[in-house]
Amino acid sequence: MIEVDVIPEVDSVLGYNDEFIIENKTTISFSETFKVSANFLQSFILNGSGIQLKSIEKNGSILFIQNDSIPSEGYKLETFKDKIKIIASSDQGAFYGVQTLRQLMPASLENGSFDKDKIRIEAVSIKDEPKFPYRGMHLDVGRHMYSVDFIRKYIDAMAMLKMNIFHWHLTEDQGWRIEIKKYPKLQEIAAYRDETLVRHYSDQPHQFDGKKYGGYYSQEEIKDIVTYAEERFVTIIPEIEMPGHSQAAIAAYPELGCKGEQVEVAKKWGVFEEIYCTKDETFNFLEDLLDEVLELFPGKYIHIGGDEAPKTRWKSCSDCQARIKSEGLKDEHELQNYFIMRIENYLNSKGRQIIGWDEILEGGLAPNATVMSWRGTSGAVEAAKSGHNVVMTPTSHCYFDYYQSDNEDEPLAIGGYLPLEKVYNFNPIPEELSKEESKYVLGAQGNVWTEYMPTEDKVEYMTFPRMLAMSEVLWSKPEHKDYVDFVSKVENFHKRLDALDINYANHLYEIEGEMISEDRKSFYQLKTLTEGKDIRYTLDGSEPNLNSEAYTSKIPITKSTTITAAVFNNKERLGKVFSQSINYHKGVGAKITIDKVPHKAYSGSGAEGLINGISGSDSRYGDKEWLGFSGEDIEITIDLGEVQAINFIETRFHNGNGQWIYAPRKFSIEVDSTLINYDSDNEDKLIANQIKGVGQYSRFVKIKIPNYGTIPEGKQGAGNKAWTFIDEIIIN
Repeated sequence: MIEVDVIPEVDSVLGYNDEFIIENKTTISFSETFKVSANFLQSFILNGSGIQLKSIEKNGSILFIQNDSIPSEGYKLETFKDKIKIIASSDQGAFYGVQTLRQLMPASLENGSFDKDKIRIEAVSIKDEPKFPYRGMHLDVGRHMYSVDFIRKYIDAMAMLKMNIFHWHLTEDQGWRIEIKKYPKLQEIAAYRDETLVRHYSDQPHQFDGKKYGGYYSQEEIKDIVTYAEERFVTIIPEIEMPGHSQAAIAAYPELGCKGEQVEVAKKWGVFEEIYCTKDETFNFLEDLLDEVLELFPGKYIHIGGDEAPKTRWKSCSDCQARIKSEGLKDEHELQNYFIMRIENYLNSKGRQIIGWDEILEGGLAPNATVMSWRGTSGAVEAAKSGHNVVMTPTSHCYFDYYQSDNEDEPLAIGGYLPLEKVYNFNPIPEELSKEESKYVLGAQGNVWTEYMPTEDKVEYMTFPRMLAMSEVLWSKPEHKDYVDFVSKVENFHKRLDALDINYANHLYEIEGEMISEDRKSFYQLKTLTEGKDIRYTLDGSEPNLNSEAYTSKIPITKSTTITAAVFNNKERLGKVFSQSINYHKGVGAKITIDKVPHKAYSGSGAEGLINGISGSDSRYGDKEWLGFSGEDIEITIDLGEVQAINFIETRFHNGNGQWIYAPRKFSIEVDSTLINYDSDNEDKLIANQIKGVGQYSRFVKIKIPNYGTIPEGKQGAGNKAWTFIDEIIIN
């Protein structure tokens, strides 16, 4: 199989030593079956080059051919010296063939800057079809809203990458973005907040910009967008959040809440206690507005949210308690199930199906629901084993609001760490599922939550190139995927993104560093993803240049030092300067064991990362140095290899309560049979703990860290076990 610079990677390709030339005399033939894909190709070539493909009834230079044996989304593309054939069983399959053909053409066609009279296309034969039927991207317009033109641009990018589901998150605590004509206050009140939180949610005290913010999409605008998406074989799944994330709607119609009191449209991020009451009046409202939603969106699915719905209001609400009693429910979790099932029954009666976040599993899963699994993979496993369809979107691999680089100058994000490679290596099939159960996994999607994305440029920066990686995860077969090859393709694809005026993040020329130990000796190794480039470095903290030492092998580390490095071609530096400080303490290179395995989503550099001399980020808990444990007590043992004097031990915990992360209330350290208990309960975001004056000689250090416990009511993640995140353990 030869390589072609197409994203996502094709199934099979043969190359020929020839080319097809598109010029003014080139003709095109297609039947009504392929009208959409053929028209797209004609428009793309005309707008990009000025070349008009002349339509003729039969035997054109470019032929669309129907073959019903090809899967509905599959295609064959054959480009020879005298002919291009796009063979498919459906217009959708042919459309994907056109997108591949598009990527075989110069990127300058994307913006009309192509200035030649002929388009040369490499002669190839490609056979291709998708791995998963659900290939999605999500966009939250509740926290921040974007223009209709930008929504079209987002859909265009999806279509180019053969993605077929746009999950449009239209309602939130912070804003209602869809016109509902029967309830005008949703436009007048719920669509606008008085002001918006500035800086990060975890920065205290909270600060606001003092500016009214909001807006909504009219039904006519939505109809236009839906049609636009259909012409690109993208189905839109609208999300109308319920019962939680509904404070904006309750601000417009207070009678929908349990208290019936006026509340404001939320102006900061997080989870709020105001949720829909379970009285009939609420369901009448929801059924009315869903009727209007159904008229706008013809697709099979309606997303009803179902996530992060605190039960505080329900517990003290006479209407909700009466509902629990009258329906014979056990508790508020079963009341959530009642709520979801009642909405599902209504939508099923209209010929639609619901999809919801994995919290819809609470109290029992509605009969025909599809689960969108975001809190890891456990919800997906539970649903699939019960015979329910699943869409994978775990935070660990699919949340594009997470940081994508370790650089401290990265633009503000919610937290976490999700580099391009981690997205690319995502396997949507949970390992716990059998081959038969895995058939219930429809696919996956990238999620773009926009608390910290006030502009369209910022959305693009956070989404690209990670959308490219997700497209290949969902379309390409694993045996055809190779990350090094993908990086090379992305480097080339930058020209296309430039032409499309997409503000992508470029981290390809960045350096990755790693501390390694061999026979209790420590080394630092550097690598960069792009081939044919040099890494040059210094050890004195100065900025490297073309005359600096070229990196050829791992660097011995015998003392505390700062490594500074950068990627160069033969002319100049590419990308940003990499810098890593190493604190060479007594624990570096020692042997470490932990009695629990870190959560696979936050496994950092493994247990050894806790004693590699490198501290984690002060602002991001999901980088390579922090280790995350979900709801578990842990015990760490460090073997120094020989008895040594220990004067102090230092470590720190992350305390990001908004992300369900809590520092332990206490922990203990044992050195030479001496037990030291430490109380670490406070409100700081990063809790550093230094135990001085240990004054012991020991070979072993043991640290016991009890989990914080259950997150209290009123906090995000209430009722769930807290996460524990621990950083470098420094021993001196």
